[in-house]
This record gives sequence, C-alpha cells and structure tokens, in this order.
Amino acid sequence: MEGINEIFTFINGYLWGWPMIVLLLGTHIFLTFRLRIPQRKLLTAIKLSVKKDKNSEGDVSQFGALATALAATIGTGNIVGVALAITTGGPGAVLWCWVCGLFGIATKYGEGLLAVKYRVQTTDGKMLGGPMYALERGLNMKWLAVLFAIFTALAAFGIGCTVQANAISTLSFDTYGVAPWMTGLIITLLAAAVLLGGVKRIAQFCGALVPFMAAFYIIGCIILLIYNAEYVWPAIKLIVESAFNPSAAGGGFLGASVMIAARYGIARGLFSNESGMGSAPIIAAAARTKNPVRQALVSSTGTFWDTVVICAITGIVLVSSILAYPDIDYSSGEMLTKMAFSKIPFGPEILTVAIVTFALSTILGWSYYGEKAMEYLVGQKSRFFYRSVYVIAVFIGSIINLSIIWNIADTLNALMAIPNLISLLLLSGVMARETKKYLWENRLDEE
Repeated sequence: MEGINEIFTFINGYLWGWPMIVLLLGTHIFLTFRLRIPQRKLLTAIKLSVKKDKNSEGDVSQFGALATALAATIGTGNIVGVALAITTGGPGAVLWCWVCGLFGIATKYGEGLLAVKYRVQTTDGKMLGGPMYALERGLNMKWLAVLFAIFTALAAFGIGCTVQANAISTLSFDTYGVAPWMTGLIITLLAAAVLLGGVKRIAQFCGALVPFMAAFYIIGCIILLIYNAEYVWPAIKLIVESAFNPSAAGGGFLGASVMIAARYGIARGLFSNESGMGSAPIIAAAARTKNPVRQALVSSTGTFWDTVVICAITGIVLVSSILAYPDIDYSSGEMLTKMAFSKIPFGPEILTVAIVTFALSTILGWSYYGEKAMEYLVGQKSRFFYRSVYVIAVFIGSIINLSIIWNIADTLNALMAIPNLISLLLLSGVMARETKKYLWENRLDEE
C-alpha cells in the first residue's frame, strides 16, 4: 500500500506541477477577461438561482441543479481538504485556494454555458450534457470526450463516494465509538433510498439539505471566530504574507515554498469547488432554463458559495486556531480540524454534523455525475447497474482503510480537468458570443 501511495505521489508531482497550475489558473484568468468579468453579475446570478424558468426544457429546476452541484462540491474538501492544504502547503495555501475560487467563478460560468448549449435529449425525454458532449458536438473530439467520461466514471467512486463514506464512518468511530460497518450500513441504505429514485429525487433531497448544512456550518465557524477574535486579523495577515513569503509562517511551516503553497492551495481549490474539473456542468445540463447564459450564471454561484465563502471561512478558522492555541497539533489535516473545533462548546458536535451532511450530499451529487458519464459510454442500460455498484461502494468505503485515496483523487481530478479545460479554451469564442448576446445585451429573458 505504501508503494502505491508513493507512485501516486510521484504522478501528482507532475500532474500538479507548474504546467497544471498555469493551465488551471490561467484558464480561470483568461475566461474572466475573455467573457468580460462575469463575476460582476454575481448578484444577478444569485437572484436567478432562486427563480423558476417556466415553460423551459429540462429535468430539474435551476435551483435543483445548483443544489445538486453544491451538494457534490461542498464536501470534506471544504473542511479536511482545507486543513490538509494548510498542513502541507502552509497558511499561504488558503489564499491560493481563495484566488482559485474567485477567478474560478468565470470557469464555472463557462462550463454551465457549454453544458446547456451542447446538451442532447434522450429518447425518454431526459437531458444529457457536460464536457463530453461539448467535446464531441462542439469540437468533434469524440476520443477526448470518451477519455473524460472514463475518468469521471472512475473519479466518482473516489472523490464522490468512498472518500466521503470513509470520512463519516471514521468520525463516527473516533467520536462516538460507533462501529464502521454500522455507520456504513446506515449511509448505504439512506443513499440507496435517494439514488435509486433518479435525478429528480436527488435534486429534491439536495435542495432541502444544502441550505441547512451550509448555514449550520457557517454559524459554527462564526462562533469559533468569535472565540478566536483577537487572532482573526493576524491569521488573515499570515495567510496573505505566507502565500508569497513562506518563511513568514514560521514553525513547522518553514519547509513550505511558494510553489508548494500554490500547488496545494490550487489543488484543494479545485477539489473543493470543482471549477475546471468538468463535473458540475453535467447536472447543469439537466436544468430547466430559457437559454445557456441563465444557467451559466446560476452555476457560477456554486464556486462563490463553496470557495469564496465556505473555504475562506474554514481557512481563517483553522489558522486563527493555530495562533490562538500554540499546542494545537497541525501535523495532519484531520487532527488540525478536530482540535480547532474542540476548543469551543459543542464544537465536536458541530464538526460531526457538518462532515456527515457535507459527505452525504457529495455522495449523492457525484453519483449522478458518474452515472451520466457511464451512460455516455455505454447507453441508458447502464443506469441501474451503475447506481447499484455505487451504493455498494458506499459501504465498502465505510469499512476499509483509504489512506491513499486523497492522492488517487488528486490524480483523477487532474485527468478530468485536462480535457475539460481544453474544451473551455477552444470553445471560448462560442461562450463569448453567447455571453454578449444574452448577458451584455440584456436579453436574459429571451429563449
């Protein structure tokens, strides 16, 4: 197992080196300016996310699509993932994660636009879309579309399934002594009850769960920040300074370089908000919307809530806790998170509820991504089979040791991102024309 872990560490050293950082962050920045800074329409996007597009084609409401996408993206990456970025890349990784999210709003916007622009309707009336359809229909790159679908179908079992299930069972055992198999059985039955009902049931469940879990976690973080009040501003300063001058962090972070801070910050940013990965547009394509730009705006708010808000708050909470409690253990992301929340009343309970709801929602959202990727590869007949195997994987993930899964997840994230980023760059002209027509010419209500 150690040898396998070392292999993936070696692979990720190349996949997440300067070329990927330049490609990912470069795409975020390029699309921000190519599309004339769609981030400035954030308030409009938020308003659209809670409206219904009546008499529009699609399987779920725009909010349902957004809630499902948020369910998939707001996961353990927002808590343990941010902590892991800090422990491996230093406090400066938080800033790189935030920057990745800020510019990534434009990329998430572009992904949503292409998803609706190139979506297709199946014989049973369902909408299918995502990078594989943009690659095939927009660029005539069927081979690259197939590769993306394969990577997505595999990634769903890691980033979206076993990682999340294991996080729940491990936390339940460490905190309350509940046997992993018992936790796994409960999660599996709950997941099966939702997943076997298809996209509409997933969207309905996520629409109810996501607002609650996000608000609950943010309130918990605010309470912790109040306890660490005198260290909040120093923590923000340290995050900014150590992003460009790692020695400013001091202590155990002296080994971190700017490259390492950027690498882990951007990797965690992508893992958390998935801008550029190509996963969220798969559900965006199912939304009932008048035109591609309306759903693109709604999709872009996902990155704002996930990274610009939740990941930023988490990072400040964790760094301020390190400053407030010098004896805190930040040798691992998991330990740092537990110790930070243990410093406030009901902190462990807040963390437990957050991780359980975040992880469960991610399991549900990613099941849809993987299913649609598999459907692209082999057709509609794969739906029930994929859901069944996915549910079994939830239980397996709850009971086995997944020490190397984060490394594997990073590898699959990169392999998904590369073909998706290629489609975004090569189809940026299409995005620019659609954006000009509907957004900058104030024709959002037209079909």
